[in-house]
Amino acid sequence: MPKIICLHTLTGEQAERIRQAAPAWELIHGKDKELWLDHLQDAEIVVGWNKSAEEVCLKKDSKLRWVQNWGAGVDKLPLGRLADRGAILTNASGVHAFPISETIYAMMLAFTRKLHLSVRHQLHSEWKGTGSLGEIHGKTIGIIGVGAIGEETARLAKAFGMKVLGVRRSGQPSGFVDAMHDLNGLAAVLRKSDFVVVTLPLTDETRHMFSKAQFELMKPTAMYINIGRGGTTDTEALIEALRTGVIAGAGLDVFEQEPLPASSPLWQMENVIMTPHNSGSTEQYNERAFEILMRNLQDYLQGREPSVNRVDYGKQY
Repeated sequence: MPKIICLHTLTGEQAERIRQAAPAWELIHGKDKELWLDHLQDAEIVVGWNKSAEEVCLKKDSKLRWVQNWGAGVDKLPLGRLADRGAILTNASGVHAFPISETIYAMMLAFTRKLHLSVRHQLHSEWKGTGSLGEIHGKTIGIIGVGAIGEETARLAKAFGMKVLGVRRSGQPSGFVDAMHDLNGLAAVLRKSDFVVVTLPLTDETRHMFSKAQFELMKPTAMYINIGRGGTTDTEALIEALRTGVIAGAGLDVFEQEPLPASSPLWQMENVIMTPHNSGSTEQYNERAFEILMRNLQDYLQGREPSVNRVDYGKQY
């Protein structure tokens, strides 16, 4: 009997849906590795990924054919080895669009209305103004990496009457983006944007895409927001840009080193808002990821390759 191993705990209803869809398959699920460790060698489908899966499923005699990653990012997976063995890889891209776009706007609004400074005053019981306050209405937002998250961020921008500029590899237009560019247009977008929002995956091409030269292209009043991957940003260059006023502030959910070391100057900067890589967290995460799994599982059981969020090994996302 072929096996599906899920490295996450499914609800009773979810497990039953899989068993009804695949009655000829054995399903084993749970976070406790003792439940599935002895079965990994025979797993044809693995949902999720960890070191145990890497150690067992990439051996020559394993039966692995498809990995459904439970997250969107795949930069920490052994892409080359998965590609070499011909395994299909799909991810959970799209489940983050609502929570991450909400975090983006929380940061933008906090900066513009200086809520982050008011919170600091509140902690010290200080009735204290924060100076002149701005608005995001009518401003220009540049979204670097217009995928599912970027599309939702662009849609929400229209509620504030913002001008939306976008950058994506293909340069293909989007309904909520006023002007879309390919990577050759990045510099132009940086020069024009009041908010630069980075939603990029980490690949060989995007590593340190944002460094000293890119920050110097931005307006001195611009805010830089990174909710994609920490490695797309040169941390030292960002710190210097913030310290010297090259840019006005940064909202960061991801970092090159996580957890961020206590010695990092970012902790003490008043023009920085940080969250601990949790912008994609939502109480509805598992439900949304499971629906992607089921759509791909239906394909697989009917003899088709899973098509939802198929990872391109060449592009690394």
